[in-house]
Amino acid sequence: MANLAKLEQHLATRSYVEGYTPSQADVVVFKAISSAPSTPHVARWYTHIKSYTSEFSSLPGSSTGGNAFLGASDAPAAAPAAAAEDDDEIDLFGSDEEEDAEAERIKAERVAEYSKKKAGKPKPVAKSVVTLDVKPWDDETDMEALEKSVRSIEQDGLVWGLSKLVAIGYGIRKLQINLVVEDEKVSLDELQEKIAEFEDYVQSSDVAAMQKL
Repeated sequence: MANLAKLEQHLATRSYVEGYTPSQADVVVFKAISSAPSTPHVARWYTHIKSYTSEFSSLPGSSTGGNAFLGASDAPAAAPAAAAEDDDEIDLFGSDEEEDAEAERIKAERVAEYSKKKAGKPKPVAKSVVTLDVKPWDDETDMEALEKSVRSIEQDGLVWGLSKLVAIGYGIRKLQINLVVEDEKVSLDELQEKIAEFEDYVQSSDVAAMQKL
């Protein structure tokens, strides 16, 4: 005969008599119960284990795990019973540790999966819209040739845009030209150095405006 009171207390925090899946320990205790129990946790467990009746012989584990729940429910406490209760306490803490370890494992897997997905996503390309002022030497500088020279600079991550000539005084006009650059590929300092190499036309260049896309 099963000790239903003790079994009810045990199943209040567990799904099975021993471990996390049906085992021979459940079979032994199930067979020791003569009729469907009325206590909620045992009744739930009883109905669940009953569905495995045809598979009893193939369930894993040892039957000894159910021995702690066999015997009269009103039997006086004895030393062996106390020992069994001590074992239950040990099993309880062991179970908590196993559940904590399982939770940590699942968490680690989820973090790894998230990191993998995040790493697999292409990062957005950082770009900037820049306005350059390119100043000629004097009013006799061929501004058409100057602009043609500037636009001849080709580089991965560089796209030239619209331009215009802006008067700066004494008949001198500067070239104001827009461009889009990929920040990781184009250095504005290096670009200005290349522009300065057209020394027949260019006196200097300055970044007039810059905005991140």
